[in-house]
Amino acid sequence: MYDLLDSLSQIQSQKSYYLDRLRFIMLNSTKNFAKFAFYLSSTALLLFSTVTPAYSQFLPQVWGTVGTQDDDISYGAGLKWAGFGVEVGTGKEGATGGDVLTFISLPFVSPYVGLGVYSGDDTVAYSGGVHLYPGSRIFIGGGYHSIRGINGKLGFRF
Repeated sequence: MYDLLDSLSQIQSQKSYYLDRLRFIMLNSTKNFAKFAFYLSSTALLLFSTVTPAYSQFLPQVWGTVGTQDDDISYGAGLKWAGFGVEVGTGKEGATGGDVLTFISLPFVSPYVGLGVYSGDDTVAYSGGVHLYPGSRIFIGGGYHSIRGINGKLGFRF
């Protein structure tokens, strides 16, 4: 009888040991899974939040512009790449030339300033404006140019 009670006691202690061991494994696997999930989601968030804007800076953006100054219609076209741009156009009394632009890239808006050289009476030109990105590949903008006047822009991002 004592042997049977001793055997039952050993079985009970082994059962207790295995249950404790199982709890330990479950607790550690939960902690390890939580760490894994945290590192995976952090890495994914970092990759998706930084790669897209940096990659988009290497792709050019093109636009066309139409404006008016002193009842003369002006036309132009531009290209932006890596935070800088070039815009060529024609303005009042047939003055033609080009501008070099610099942009401040913000998430939904990109203001710019520029300096250019044109033919005609006014040789040095200055400009400023803004490009608005509503979330698609097409963007709109507006600005002022000292020779070509107030203008609107419509462009495409690659």
